[in-house]
Amino acid sequence: AAAAAGAMDTTDAPQLIEHINHSAAYTPYEVRWVPSSARMAVMGLRANGRGVVEVHELEAGKLKLAADGSFAHGIKCGTFGAASLEQRNPAVGDFDGNISILDLENLDKKPVWSVKGHETLVNCIDGCGGLNIGCGSPELVTGSRDGTVKVWDPRVDKPVVSLEPESDGSDPNDRRDCWAVAFGNSFNDEERVIAAGYDNGDVKLFDLRTNTVRWETNCANGVCGLQFDRRDIEMNKLVVTTLESKFRVYDMRTEHPTEGYACLTERAHKSTVWGIRHLPQNRDLFMTTGGNGGLNLYKYCYPRQRQKKDPEGRALGVPGTVELLNSKVISTQPVVSFDFSPDKEGLAALACLDQTVRVYIVTKLNLY
Repeated sequence: AAAAAGAMDTTDAPQLIEHINHSAAYTPYEVRWVPSSARMAVMGLRANGRGVVEVHELEAGKLKLAADGSFAHGIKCGTFGAASLEQRNPAVGDFDGNISILDLENLDKKPVWSVKGHETLVNCIDGCGGLNIGCGSPELVTGSRDGTVKVWDPRVDKPVVSLEPESDGSDPNDRRDCWAVAFGNSFNDEERVIAAGYDNGDVKLFDLRTNTVRWETNCANGVCGLQFDRRDIEMNKLVVTTLESKFRVYDMRTEHPTEGYACLTERAHKSTVWGIRHLPQNRDLFMTTGGNGGLNLYKYCYPRQRQKKDPEGRALGVPGTVELLNSKVISTQPVVSFDFSPDKEGLAALACLDQTVRVYIVTKLNLY
């Protein structure tokens, strides 16, 4: 893929065009488009340790502040995945272990729902069952520095499921750190899985229907981000990004009894691959974000046959390939959050540790 990218005619490739570069007075950790709107929610940490959520709208080539709220603790992560299209209230996790659903129209008011979910920092959050996408009831999943992964029903204050490391009485900050979580396989009212990635390279797939760990593996490097290409279909692909400039794409359609899922490993960014976002309008295109301040746009190409038989006649998955469509280094600091607009193909928002929030337009995606 790298060789093909080097020889590629970039005039026909998707272009990554900066539309807005907005300087923030805080460190932004998460940016998410507000569904069915030209607004985005930006979440982060001020220098005094307080949290901030700002809602910006696109207006004449600039970001216009529409609403903002201040919080006792820095906000690390957020999602609209479990919100209704009528309310569109984001769920956020903060530096003190709290998980809250905020009223987007009244950010300074008391949260709609809030719970002290973890002993320490909430690293990651994902939502499912909202926005009229997929099946099943709205749920949230959170991963924390305390090593736990918890699934929440926003109607109750106790976790529905809690995956905890073996308790040895140690300081919660010394346990395995969960860096990434994602929902998937939510194609009917019963089925749903969560994938969790840890700082030691572990990836665990937990089946919420059977309450069991369905599969686990180790990527040899800490898992910074992971995402299913669609959360509302039968598991198809899972992309896992890690430290040491690598990412993996697992074909989740065929599980072998001993080999597990087929996987492709690719090098990217020459630094940590911080995150992964699939294009909502085309699940085979995805963007990775790098610790070098880079964006890489890939296309996944399926193999001619997605499974073959092993010597004993059992089905064995066949990994595909990835093609680098374009790449661009946009900052000297890591791109820590990236989100494609669910409504406008190619419109993207991102947050950098150089304290900027940017809006990008990715062109020609309809050709793929």
